[in-house]
Parts: sequence; structure tokens; C-alpha cells
Amino acid sequence: MQQKILTSLLAFALVSLLGNAQDQYPKNEQVDIQNYVFGLSLNDENNEIKGEAEISVSFTSAAVPFALDLIQKSGEFGMEITEVLEGTAPANYSYADNKINIVPTTSEGNTQAYTIKYHGVPERGLVISSTKFGNRSFFGDNWPNLARHWLPSVDHPYDKASVEFRITAPDHYDVVATGKKLEESHLENGYKLTIYQEPAPVATKVMTIGVTEFAFRVVGEVHDIEVSAWVYPQNRLEGFGDYSVATNVLDYFINHIGPYSYAKLANMQAKTQWGGLENAGTIAYFENSVTGNKTVEPLIAHEIAHQWFGNSATEKSWNHVWLSEGFATYFCILYLESVYGDERRKEDLATDKKEIFDYYRKNPSPIVDLTIQDPMKVLSTNTYQKGGWVLNMLRHKLSDDTFWEGIRKYYASYQNSNALTDDFRHVMEEVSGQDLDAFFQQWLFIKGHPQLKWNWEYKKGKVIVHLEQMQDHHVFQFPLEIGLVKDGQTIIETIQLDERSKSFEIKAKDRPDSVVLDPNQWALFEDMGKM
Repeated sequence: MQQKILTSLLAFALVSLLGNAQDQYPKNEQVDIQNYVFGLSLNDENNEIKGEAEISVSFTSAAVPFALDLIQKSGEFGMEITEVLEGTAPANYSYADNKINIVPTTSEGNTQAYTIKYHGVPERGLVISSTKFGNRSFFGDNWPNLARHWLPSVDHPYDKASVEFRITAPDHYDVVATGKKLEESHLENGYKLTIYQEPAPVATKVMTIGVTEFAFRVVGEVHDIEVSAWVYPQNRLEGFGDYSVATNVLDYFINHIGPYSYAKLANMQAKTQWGGLENAGTIAYFENSVTGNKTVEPLIAHEIAHQWFGNSATEKSWNHVWLSEGFATYFCILYLESVYGDERRKEDLATDKKEIFDYYRKNPSPIVDLTIQDPMKVLSTNTYQKGGWVLNMLRHKLSDDTFWEGIRKYYASYQNSNALTDDFRHVMEEVSGQDLDAFFQQWLFIKGHPQLKWNWEYKKGKVIVHLEQMQDHHVFQFPLEIGLVKDGQTIIETIQLDERSKSFEIKAKDRPDSVVLDPNQWALFEDMGKM
């Protein structure tokens, strides 16, 4: 997901802290939601929805009490429950503090079906509005934890489940949703039933529906995955053209990372609070993403990258959201590098670097910030651009081949599952044979970055480079490439900066015309000028 406007369109911590995130959601590991079936009735008379959710719940041992999230009615907004069933019998439940608390009637561990019947007007999560062309519309916009406004669920990414949407709406609407379309039937009363089913486990944050008047086109098929565009009829040709690049992006990621997890890849023009929202297999892009100028490619690459990282291999805790956003940021850059060359990588990373420095001056915090409790506050330049930069440095540290081998193994290990930063580190250590603890601690759990003052001189066949780290909270240790430029040619030497102040001698037959730090954008540091 990209925030509404990103410039492209957008003291060591203890090792144990890697697993002790401050995400406050009460996880119940004894209960595993297996499947949701959400039956939803929409109408044109008002914004009230009627819902019937069938939820398959697996108990790991004994059947224990559990809770589902659903925002209660308060004033105009919220949901009222009319019935809760366990199987076909009334369930033992209470509804308070926006939680449906259910006590199973048996203590035996098994899989049990529960049905929640409810109705109300959602304040958020399901955006009931009008498109920019004035057509009534319904769009799921759940990230991070807004599904609870319209879907009874475990509204946290740690517990993912397969999902089916059964949407009943006036028959003039077109309907797209998470999953593959199973049915579209016109009913006798002027309504239409549309059913989509996604067999892969999905977090509620990336479940969605889109209901409005759409123009639809299949823009391609990649590795047997249907790729489609769903745009407003008024934007038909521009939208089909802009969104068709999704086929190239999907092919790149499948070939480089691993199998795609979902039933289809729909790209949808939508009402969303975000620039793009990476809903599983049904991505939402902000309304004005359609221009006809094909400028949306970076945004599309970012959101499709999320299908692997964030959607399939999902952060288990909100504090580790860089595993989603940092990955999508850098894998967008990797895709663009594959199309436009290494100069594009360097340009994008240079832009991101400036944003990282500006952000740090106002918000001195680490990427994995264990002080954050509200998932709406985990998104930042740290989790996007700085997270991407960490992957760039890791790639350079390990080599291209080892980096990609590690990425493929990480995805294979956590596809359709959940991970923390420590899990990613362990995989990359296993593949590379390197101890990466210091690297991960320094760049992810310690705030800031190296701030360097430096100068150079030439004496007796040697370039002498003097470097000093100006930040006072930590001495960073990292490799730094030094470029010696002579007659338009650049010779690169790599030094290891591991002290606050250090000088390096580099042999050079002639005095260079200039000396450049990190000419190829592999090290995250701030150049503070000459000493």
C-alpha cells in the first residue's frame, strides 16, 4: 500500500526485542479461523447493509471462548446483531466493547461453524459514496483494522483465512471482490447475486469488494493467472491502457520470487483513502491514477509486490510492517531497475534517501518501533523508504545471487503464513552463511543513520580520505564505496567504516579530479559536508 501521496506517485537493542513487539491486539493462539463466508445485501435507498457471516472456527485443542471484532451501533453508525448461531442452534454469546464474545457449548476441540446475522451503517471500512463521476459506489477499504466496521472477524493479520463474498445488490451494479468469480445470477426482484471465492488464506486488512458501474477487460494471462482492469466507464480506454502494465509486473515477480498465491489479479479504480491498497488479488488504486499517460507503473509495481510481501508472507505484528511496506518499496525499485536499468535504481534510492533524512530530523525513531501501539501509526518514511534502503544494503552485502536465493527461500517458508523480522533474518543467515545480527540490529532497531563529515587529500601516490561520524547516539559499522574520478572514469574502492573517526589510504598513480562517496547508492548515510 502507498500512502495518499508518495513522491514517486510516493545502544543496541536486545535480541529478544525482535519477537516482543508492542502490538496490543489480544491474540488467541488456541483459535484459528479457517474460512469466512460474508453474505452482504446492498441497496440504493440507504447506506444500511445486511450481513450474514458464516465463520468456520478451528480449536487447536479444547474449545475455548473466543472473540470476533464488530463495531457496535452508536448513533448513526455501527452494527446491530440479530442472531448468532453455533451450527444450527443459538450460540452462547455477548456483544460488548465492539467484541462478539462467544463461549462454545462443548469443550472438545474441533472445527465448528458459527453464523452472525447483523445489519447497520458502516462508518469506515466499507466506503459507501459516489465515484468522481457521480455514480454510487461501495468499496472495501479495510487497512489496517477497519474490517470490523462491516465484517465480523478476527481483524488482525496474525489469523488469516480463506474467504467468500456473496454480494446481493441492485442488478445495475458490477461487482468485483477478493477471489475468483463463481456465480453471477440475476434475481427476480431486480437484484443480482455475485459470488467470489478465494481459497488462499487472507488477512482481513486486504479483503475487499468493489461495487459500482465498471468497465471490465481481461488485459492478459500470466502463468495461468487472469489479469484484469476494472475502471470507471468514463475512463475505459485510458484505464485499460494504464493498468495493462500489471501483466509485466506480475511476470517479473513470479519469475524472481515464487508462485502467486491468489485466484486472480484484478486492478481496480476505486474510492480509497490510500494512493493504492494491495487487497489480495483485487488491488485498489486511487481514482485519479487513471490518466491515459501510463504514469502509474511504479504504483502498480508497489501494490503487486505486496501480493508476495504483506499479503502472502504477512507480518505477524504491526510493529514489523516494514516486512510489508519496505519490501514493496524496494521490490518496486527492483522491477523498475529490470526495465529501465541501474540508473533508475540509483535515482529512486537517492530520492528516498532525502526523504529519510528529512523524516528523521522530525521523528528520530527506528524502523521497528516497539513503542507504537496503534496500527494506524506504524506507516512512515521509516517503514517504507528506509525499510527499502535496508534491503538495498542487504543485497549489496550478500551479493545479488545470494540475496535473491534468500528472498525466494523466505517467501517459500512463509507463503500464506506470518513472519517477524527475526524470521527473515534467520532465513538470510541460513542462505548466506553469515551472522547478520549486527546488521539487522543496527539498521532496523536503532534509530537514525550515519551522518558523515569528510575530506580528502592526495600525497605521494595515495588518496587519503578522512571520515568522521557526527551522530552521537551510535557508531555505525558499514562498508562504504569510494569513487576516484579521473578524466571521466571512476575507480571504486571499498573501505569498512567501523569507528567514529577514521582515515583511509587508497593507492592512486595520479591525483583524482574528484572523490565521490558511494557513487552507486549502496550505503545509507547523510553527507554533512567537508570537515
